[in-house]
Amino acid sequence: MDIHDTRSRSEGAIVSVLPQRAHDLARLRALAGQGRRQVVTVVGKYNHGKSRLLNELIGADTFTVADRRETVALSGHVHEDVRWLDAPGLDADVASGDDEHAHRAVWLESDIRLFVHAAKEGELDARECALLQALRDDGERTRRQTLFVLSQVDQLADEAAQRKVEAAIEAQAPDLAWLAVSSTRHRQGVDGAKKLLLEKSGIPALKAALAQALARVPAARAHEAALLLGEMREQLQRLCAERHDVLAGLRQQQAQQRTRFDQDLAAVLGQVGGDMQAVLDVPGPDHSLTPDSFADQFKMTPGKLERNRLQVAYSKACIKIGAILTKHGAMDLPPAQQTQVKSLDSVMVAVLGVSVKYRKDLQRLFCEAAGRDALARDFTRYFELSADRQALAVRIGQAQADAQAADKALAALAALEAGG
Repeated sequence: MDIHDTRSRSEGAIVSVLPQRAHDLARLRALAGQGRRQVVTVVGKYNHGKSRLLNELIGADTFTVADRRETVALSGHVHEDVRWLDAPGLDADVASGDDEHAHRAVWLESDIRLFVHAAKEGELDARECALLQALRDDGERTRRQTLFVLSQVDQLADEAAQRKVEAAIEAQAPDLAWLAVSSTRHRQGVDGAKKLLLEKSGIPALKAALAQALARVPAARAHEAALLLGEMREQLQRLCAERHDVLAGLRQQQAQQRTRFDQDLAAVLGQVGGDMQAVLDVPGPDHSLTPDSFADQFKMTPGKLERNRLQVAYSKACIKIGAILTKHGAMDLPPAQQTQVKSLDSVMVAVLGVSVKYRKDLQRLFCEAAGRDALARDFTRYFELSADRQALAVRIGQAQADAQAADKALAALAALEAGG
């Protein structure tokens, strides 16, 4: 199996539960690249001298320098085994995708960022200040390095003007070391072999600072990878525990509901069985089976009295059982079994029917163990089909899927760690 496919599946499993970590996973993929070159990204606003600075650093006119906006995509070049990236400016066009290129260059690809600000612009604007703070915060967290470059200092009137600009920026970003450079002076120094002009350009000092920063990249990469993996591991472990707790709680709720229903149903069936047995345990013939004649239709016969007595006992039994079903939300039939006759759409009718019950029927249903067991099975089945129980079952299914997804993500992260 291709290692990239395996990694992609692992990343997908993690992102499915931690979507906010998609960038971190992409960064880890970049860090895990075998033999990956160190990457230096130049970032700043358009026309602040970024492309020309890169050309001076690598000693070749590789990056396009223009008065109009040119860097609208991610431009790169390899020099001395270092990959140099010229990101679209901070004022990149989001609609054309430039902003995405800039984000990739600064936050995903780079090991070292060169933050470039043109001295002629004076103090930093709001967007530069925001990026500057974000880079400093990122450096404290991940140890990725940023060098802060004050470019085009040759365009200032004199050193006093330069000091004024530096003081203004110092007020905005205290304790920040800026490297003042002039690409123009450096090119003039190179072309004219003028050592003093080269030194005054600030480029040699910037190259020295870059060399020191590049030497720290391997340790910074290792720290960042360990940091990101550790954060995600802790987050996933916590998420797994939380989701399994939710699942366990729902299952406990399901079990407790069932236990309470079973206990209440057993109690009411036992009570009804005892009450019914007392009604049925009467001496003498069973007059309920004696049919009435036409002449008896307006008379109170022994048959009518007995049938009324049995009906009252049956109604009381139904009321008591119905109260338990209502208490547990199991009175109504499931939607699939409902009819157009509302009075028939009840669990009591579905289980006990609508026929007249005689002594033998009541004895079989309520007084014999087999009958009570059958009633318990039927009522329990409808209890499990009730709306609340079905909704709880759906919640349990979703919670189980969520817990399994978190477990899978944690295992996927372990695979990423093992794979390097």
